Formats: sequence, C-alpha cells, structure tokens
Amino acid sequence: MGQDGGMKWTRAVHHTESLAQTCAEMITRPSSIFPLRVTQMWAVGDILGPPRDIETVTVALCVDLPADEVAWWTEPRGAQHWSNATRLAKNPVVPWWRSAHGPVWNHRIDRPALVWDEANGVREDTVAALREGRGEAVRVASPTPDEMRTRLGEELKVSLHALRTCTRAYEERRWSPGKLEPLADALWRASDGYLDVRAAVDRG
Repeated sequence: MGQDGGMKWTRAVHHTESLAQTCAEMITRPSSIFPLRVTQMWAVGDILGPPRDIETVTVALCVDLPADEVAWWTEPRGAQHWSNATRLAKNPVVPWWRSAHGPVWNHRIDRPALVWDEANGVREDTVAALREGRGEAVRVASPTPDEMRTRLGEELKVSLHALRTCTRAYEERRWSPGKLEPLADALWRASDGYLDVRAAVDRG
C-alpha cells in the first residue's frame, strides 16, 4: 500500500495481469459449472495513466450475453459465482460488466485498452505498456461525438429496460416470503446505472 492508502503501481499492474490470466483459465472451465462466459477484459481509467499510487483498478469484463442483459452498472446472472471463483471480490479491482455483443466503451469507459481476449489470450504488449506507464500507447481511438451520442442512446434504452424489469421483480416479491436483498440490490444497481447514463445524456 502507498503512504496515502492507495496501491503501489507495481501492485496495481500485478492485479491487472493476474486477473487477465485468471480470465484465460476460467474460459477453459466447463460452462455447465460457470455458465457466465467472460470473453474480454479491458483496462479502464487510472491504470492507463502514468505510474502512481491508485485506489483501485477498474476493468471492463465483456460477457457472452445480449446487450439487453448487461445494463450499465448491473451484474449479469452468474457474475457473483464467477467473482467468487476468481477471488475478484477479494481484490481492489472494480469490475464493470459489459456485453461482448456491443461496444465496450461509453461515457465512463474512455478509450480502454484490451488486456485479454478469448481469441488471442493475454496481450503482453498491453501489460508491458501498463507496467511502464505507457497506457496511452495501447488505448483504442476516441469515438466521434455522433458515435458517443448514438452509444448513449442505446445505453439509456437498455438501462431503462433493466430498471423496469428490476422494479417489476421487486414489486412482485415485495411481500412474499424469502430474502428481498438480492432483488433490492439488483434494483439499486439498475437505478444507479440508469441515472448515470441519463446524466451523461443530459450533459450532451
């Protein structure tokens, strides 16, 4: 840990590389046990900048599910199981779940860098660039303003659908026996994601 409570740069890069290797291992596990298939891992945010102490590593994990099932800031089905198996939840890593069937980038995932994908494995050039603080060199190109507007419109549609679905599920179970916590958590995530996208759309 750094003096300010953050993580040393070498440790942050280690967590990033380690998770990429774990993604590679997980894709070889049977889908009957791990139905959620993570097919890409992207580095996002602070880890793409110059070496310094950072609080957490943010990654985008793309899963083989339709975009409608992976609304912004929600957890797709099987995410908890996957996170527990990979010890993701135990590390200072923030996962943002994305559908592999749409663009990974949005208003917060700004020019990410691909660290691992199912087809080509761990991108050693990306890991090396991160280690040396050259993340800028391996980031994808910026979208045009028009592309961003279109992306946010699609994101908002998916988020609103998720919010309605989670609200309905919560209402249906509100007074039934059993734990409400999973439904309440899902509703909170869908609400939070929707409000975040809505704010980005309103900013234009």
